[in-house]
Amino acid sequence: MFFSFLRSPVRRIALVALVLVALSAAIIVPAMLSHAPSALAASPALASQPNFGPNVFIFTPTMPLSDIQAKVDAIASQQIPNQFGQQRYALLFAPGTYGTSTAPLNFQVGYYTMVAGLGQSPGDVVINGSIYVRNQCDASNSCIALNNFWRSLSNLTINVTTPNFGCYSGEFWAVSQAAPMRRVHVNGPMTLMDYCTSPSFASGGFIADSQIDGNIVSGSQQQWVTRNSVITSWSNGVWNQVFAGVTGAPAQCFPAQSSCGGPYTTLATSPVTREAPYLYVDAGGNYNVFVPAVQRNSAGTTWATGATQGTSISIKRFYIASPSDSAARINDALDSGKNVILTPGIYHLKQSIQVERPGTVVLGLGFATLVPDNGNVAMKVDSTHGVSLSGIIFDAGPRLSPTLLQVGDEHEDNHGATTDPTTLHDVFFRIGGAQQGRATKSLVVNSNNVILDDIWAWRADHGNGVGWTTNTADTGVIVNGNNVTAYGLFV
Repeated sequence: MFFSFLRSPVRRIALVALVLVALSAAIIVPAMLSHAPSALAASPALASQPNFGPNVFIFTPTMPLSDIQAKVDAIASQQIPNQFGQQRYALLFAPGTYGTSTAPLNFQVGYYTMVAGLGQSPGDVVINGSIYVRNQCDASNSCIALNNFWRSLSNLTINVTTPNFGCYSGEFWAVSQAAPMRRVHVNGPMTLMDYCTSPSFASGGFIADSQIDGNIVSGSQQQWVTRNSVITSWSNGVWNQVFAGVTGAPAQCFPAQSSCGGPYTTLATSPVTREAPYLYVDAGGNYNVFVPAVQRNSAGTTWATGATQGTSISIKRFYIASPSDSAARINDALDSGKNVILTPGIYHLKQSIQVERPGTVVLGLGFATLVPDNGNVAMKVDSTHGVSLSGIIFDAGPRLSPTLLQVGDEHEDNHGATTDPTTLHDVFFRIGGAQQGRATKSLVVNSNNVILDDIWAWRADHGNGVGWTTNTADTGVIVNGNNVTAYGLFV
C-alpha cells in the first residue's frame, strides 16, 4: 500500500511495525579489527579517489581475490555480532568482475555494513558468488533473523555461485528492518529467510529497483515491501507482502485466501517514485553521485532498457564529512553550496545540521549515524524542494530532543514542488539500544509532496539504555504535509 497523506498527523507507537506503500528500500582502521588486513592500495584507474576516510574499502578487479576475501571476511567476523557497536563500514566494488565459477567470491554482511557497486548500472559490477545474511543463534541455539538490521546491498549483479554450501546454496538475504536491497540483479534463486537453522523467524524488509531471475522464498518473513522491480516468483505471504510496480508479482490477495495464497497487497504501478542517489565511477575514473529522475505511475526497474534517467553530480560538488566534523563545519559547507557525503561513523552534534538549498543531496555511507548530544534536533530541512537524504541513522542522544529529523518549517503553507519532491531513502531512527536516548518525535514532515522510501522509526526493546522510563518516545512519525507518499514505512 502507498500512503498519500493529507493534513491530519499520523501517530504510531514505535514498537508497532507497519508496512505502508496506496490509500491504506578503502581502508580500514587496523585497531578496529583483530587480525585486520593490510591497507588496500588504489588501482591506477582509481588513484585519484577522494578521501572517504578509514572505514571505506574500495576494491578493484585487479586485486587478488584472496586479499578481497580476507578483508570482507574480517569485517564480517567483527560486525555479525556487533548489533550496537560503534564501527561502520562501506565495501565498494569498482566496475568489473569478481570471482569465477570455480573460484567464487562469497561473503556475509554484518551490522552497519554497506555493500555497493560503483558502476553506473548494476551490470557494471559482477559478483560470481553470493553476498549473504544468515540467522543469528543465541546461547539456547535459537536461530533467527529478527534482529538482522542496519546493512545494505546495492548497485551490482550477483551470478549466484555457491558450490559446497549444502543447505545454504543460493542467495540468502535473511534480514529484518533497515536492511534494503536496491539496484541488484540476482541471477539465481534467493531466499529472504534462513531455513537452514530454526526457528528461522524474520520480520520484514525492502527491495527496490531490482531484478531477481530465480525463485524467491519469502518463508517466515512477516511482512515485506518490494517496489519497482522484476521477479520470477514469490513463494508465500505471512502477515502482508506488498508489491508496488513489480513485474511478475503475485495477484492481489488480501486477506489471505486458499484460492490465491497471500496475504498480498499488489499495485500494478507506483504512483510517484525517485530512486535513491548512488556513488559511481565514470569511464575516466572520476567519482560522481547520480540522482535518478522522478517517475510517475511506473513499474519495473529504471535500468532495464538503458541508462537510468537523472542527473550526475561531480564529487567536486560534495563536502566529504568525517565523524570528527561538527555540525557547524557541515553547515558551513552546506552554506557554501556544497552537497554532503557522510562517511561511516558516529557524528555527535551540538546543534542542528541545516539543509536549506533546493536540490541538496546528503548521502550517508556505511550507515553514518547522527547523535544530537544537546537535546537538539539532529537535522532540519528547510521548506524547499528536491532535497535528498539517504543512508542515515538518527540515534537519539541522552538529552530529550523534540524531534530527530524535521522536514519543512512548522506551519508550512505551499512549499514542496510536485515535479521535484524532497525524498528520504533508507533513513532510520533509533531511540535507545546503543545508549540511553530520548526523543519526543523521530520524524516530522511538514513539507508537501515528500517521498518516504524505506523508513524505520524504532524505540528499542532490547540493548543498552532500554526501559519503560529510560528510552522515552512519544510519536514515531508525524506527517503534516499534503500529498506525502510512503513506501515501506515501518514505525
